[in-house]
Amino acid sequence: MKQLILPALVFVSTAASAQNRLRSTHELSVNGFRNPSIGLEYRYRPVSAHLGYYPTNFEPGVTTSFIRAGVSLWLLPVGNNDIPSSFYVSGSYLRGLNRDYNDENAFIADVGFRWMIRKGWNVRAGGAMLVASGHDPQFNPTIGVGYAFLLSSRKQ
Repeated sequence: MKQLILPALVFVSTAASAQNRLRSTHELSVNGFRNPSIGLEYRYRPVSAHLGYYPTNFEPGVTTSFIRAGVSLWLLPVGNNDIPSSFYVSGSYLRGLNRDYNDENAFIADVGFRWMIRKGWNVRAGGAMLVASGHDPQFNPTIGVGYAFLLSSRKQ
């Protein structure tokens, strides 16, 4: 337990620093591809909540589908845009919709980077580990495309 205290303090101080550097305070994203899901995401300062449909391929040509809901923490913003590019860590609950995961619960942890291309257009790239009882853990590369609307920002 003591070994976790220093990393936890570093993580909290990094999150606090990111919060101070993020200029956007309210943001709504429409995510058109699977990271974090095909759906909506609402961000307030360095924390966001997302909900949507999450398809993935554990084997080529076979799509397994989930409903995904979770939260993300945005860290280390890059650039001076109203919505800066930044790193994220995410944890989500998944509910299987078909195949071996039909009506089963799962959890996915995701880390990556969201690059703000132009205006609100963005792409994400990361990696995730999906775990579910009775199944082997599954690694997923997570890519995504979306558009973020700035709802309000902090005056500087």
